[in-house]
Amino acid sequence: MKSIFQSIHVLPQNELDQLDDLITFRKLKKGEVLLKENQVCNEIYFIKKGILRSYFFNHQGDEITNCFAFENEFMASFSSFITQNAAEENIQALVDTELQIISRESLEKLYKLGIHWQEIGRKLTEIEYVTLQKRMISFQKLSGSQRYKELYQNHQKYIQLIPLQYLASYLGVTPRHLSRIRKAIL
Repeated sequence: MKSIFQSIHVLPQNELDQLDDLITFRKLKKGEVLLKENQVCNEIYFIKKGILRSYFFNHQGDEITNCFAFENEFMASFSSFITQNAAEENIQALVDTELQIISRESLEKLYKLGIHWQEIGRKLTEIEYVTLQKRMISFQKLSGSQRYKELYQNHQKYIQLIPLQYLASYLGVTPRHLSRIRKAIL
């Protein structure tokens, strides 16, 4: 986590070292749920090793995958974390996963320590917003086949590491349609 914060903004070592007492660690087994729908998210997870996915159930009871996070990426129910309202999604480990965790309370302490931490928080929020907007626009502008091609060209780890039923749900297509798309591309 320290390396990510340092890459976003050059922090003096003494400020970066303030993280040491605020980060906790957790290991999850494959399939373990980290956050359940209707819980309030009070932590941001940094993936040291593994893969997390965020999912919810739609009005028909179908499981919809809306996000994946890999090593050296952050994951949270960000809207719940910010508003302190109940999360609308679940977060689950797709493989055995090791996390570094910072609590909301600890993050607030860092923000109060100085402008550098506030700037890091702003930049991370901006990155999350841009990612969310790109995903939303892709669903409005692109077909399922085009979304798969974009993943294939730019995010091979999704294709290689994500089980097909979750990948299909993430792309907004049925597993059967995803099979046809994959055959057409290969």
